[in-house]
Amino acid sequence: MPEPGARSDSADAARDDATVLVVEDERALAALYEEWLADEYEVRTAHAGRDALDRLDDAVDVVLLDRRLPGLSGREVLGEIRDRGDSCQVAMVTAVEPGVDVLEMGFDDYLTKPATRADVRRLVSALVDRKQYDVCVQRYFRLLSKRAALEREHGDLADRPEYDDLRADIAAIEAELGGLVEEFSVADFDAQFRSLPSASGAADD
Repeated sequence: MPEPGARSDSADAARDDATVLVVEDERALAALYEEWLADEYEVRTAHAGRDALDRLDDAVDVVLLDRRLPGLSGREVLGEIRDRGDSCQVAMVTAVEPGVDVLEMGFDDYLTKPATRADVRRLVSALVDRKQYDVCVQRYFRLLSKRAALEREHGDLADRPEYDDLRADIAAIEAELGGLVEEFSVADFDAQFRSLPSASGAADD
């Protein structure tokens, strides 16, 4: 069982397996982001809004999205992602300074260009952790529901090895959640627990 507060093997594996979609119309910049991230993540690139949506599937964990794109704008792409119910984390990486309009946009983070290698890697790392946290929370509540159902139906389960396995799984998830929470910055907590309004509107940026 992992020590409380320690990252589990499954958390590290989730990071290694994470897929990032870079949506950037400047091809040289998209290639640079890919170079910065490729040692740790699977990276896909798209250079237009429609292309980005075509390249997006359930395997994508993080989207780095420019606001100014040919065809569909970044805002429109973001709106479509949220309308489709995709579970990926989306960060706007853009030269557009944030204004009050961002209150109506359902992104998970916002990074203003020019961005350094350290900026981009730190951003993606935080977003992968946030998504992993969401996954862990969902699994945690599923396990708690199973435990509650069994205890209601069967009472004392102390002599059942399956029940012991379930309790061990719950403890392991609690340790993993603790490790992820310890790595959150103040900004991570703000993004994780503040409900952002749903993306709406299709105005070009």
